[in-house]
Amino acid sequence: MSLLAGSDVLPHVYRITKYDPVDRDQSGHYTGTEEPHSDEGPVEAAYVQAVAAFAEETGIDRLAVREPRVAAGFAGFGAQPAVESQGLGGLFPTGHAGYHDGAQVSLTLALELVRAMLRSDGAWCRLEAEGTFTVHVGRDQYVYVGSSESCPAAVARTRALGLFPERLEASPYDVEADEPTPQRPADDAFWARVGWLIATRQGALLEESHVGNSARWHRLDAGSLDEVRVRLAPRSRLAVWPDLSPDVSAVFADLPEAGLIEFVWEDGDGRIASIVADESRFTELAVHASGARAASAISLHTGERQPFMTAVLPDEDGVLRARWRTEPTADDLDWAFLTTLRRGQICTGTVVATPDFGVTFVDIGGFTAMINLPEVSWRHIDYPSDVLTVGQEITAVILDVDLVRQRVPLSLRALEEDPMPALAQRVGRIVTGPVTRLTPSGALVRIEDRDGGFEGLLHLTGPAGTSADRLEEEAVRIGDILAVKIVDVDPEMRRVRLSRVQDHRGTGRRATGC
Repeated sequence: MSLLAGSDVLPHVYRITKYDPVDRDQSGHYTGTEEPHSDEGPVEAAYVQAVAAFAEETGIDRLAVREPRVAAGFAGFGAQPAVESQGLGGLFPTGHAGYHDGAQVSLTLALELVRAMLRSDGAWCRLEAEGTFTVHVGRDQYVYVGSSESCPAAVARTRALGLFPERLEASPYDVEADEPTPQRPADDAFWARVGWLIATRQGALLEESHVGNSARWHRLDAGSLDEVRVRLAPRSRLAVWPDLSPDVSAVFADLPEAGLIEFVWEDGDGRIASIVADESRFTELAVHASGARAASAISLHTGERQPFMTAVLPDEDGVLRARWRTEPTADDLDWAFLTTLRRGQICTGTVVATPDFGVTFVDIGGFTAMINLPEVSWRHIDYPSDVLTVGQEITAVILDVDLVRQRVPLSLRALEEDPMPALAQRVGRIVTGPVTRLTPSGALVRIEDRDGGFEGLLHLTGPAGTSADRLEEEAVRIGDILAVKIVDVDPEMRRVRLSRVQDHRGTGRRATGC
């Protein structure tokens, strides 16, 4: 389990053991006769009293549960069958769901958790008061206590209990910092993305892991998303998967010939369960899941376990305080990149495709952004390939960052001055230009002597009838050179209105333009 950066190492760290240092060899290995497990009697009680002495001298009466886990191989909490004791029986009045990262417990309850960990009952966690106090129970009856105080009285009390406190630089169970991509929080943007996935795929499967080695599963649709969300345990790690398949027989037929899988299914009553199994148990699994109305088999091999997206639940104030992290998916990596972008930011990229449907695709650092046709140029173009080529390096402005649909629209023209306001200063001028198109509203005349030059609409409707009547009456044809007056320029609507001045129809005569 990888973790985010933890707190600074406390200045006073002690290793507390029942092993006499004189019984260690030159390599530090214990060679005495003490057993490496709890006696569940006076020695165990001495450990608990020693931890209590350090906590009391530090002024600690409450501790936080951090990175809790249970022994692998047990079923999950919540909707699935309850975890068998694991040393937690009776410790949490609200049920095992109270055993989660960040749960605040009294010193009395914390000491009972220490006892359970000494017995290796299955449950394990760090116990901490941030920046002040830590308790880590290690293997073979090694306990590590960190304090902001030197605790001389607790050290003496530990020795009096027959245990051996030894100063260390740090606990081997301190959290080490990870440096990779930021952890994605299960915030409103995440849930909006989940909702979008559900809408496009008609459903999804949510894996909720609020303790290590345990999970519960939820089927999601548009009607159940909010209900499931409010029932999630604090600081859970989440993974969103494709929905269960209703073709259960096909799921069984596609099971691998070898390897571990997690088989998730929904029974006839709507309950969701899961079992971790390998090929030796597939026959038993088929019997166990008989009657399932939907199922999925998820590989447990590294590199093959690929959910759509993952996240960790932040606290109610929106702050992500959980230190454990999820393995980022491609969607998570895209999210991490998109969070570095801002609307209005100038970016560089490489054109990767210019399809005829009018959208240009641009690689901006591993993410494919897009340029809609109107944003390529202020002037009219028919296709992106008129001005762009695959492999071309471009500079563009980010118009928006859509974290829900994970889209980034760009604009090339935003880096250029709009020439239409300058054209508006020429209202009243008479120019000549060729007729480029005929429309039901009239004729389009190019009024700039350049490729992609602005066109204006010359209305030919009037008392004689429809525009078609007037076009026929005036015999206006594509290619005719007309003298027109610029009557109006609307930069916002990108429209230019013209009026006819006189007949300059001809063949091969070049437009003077403006």
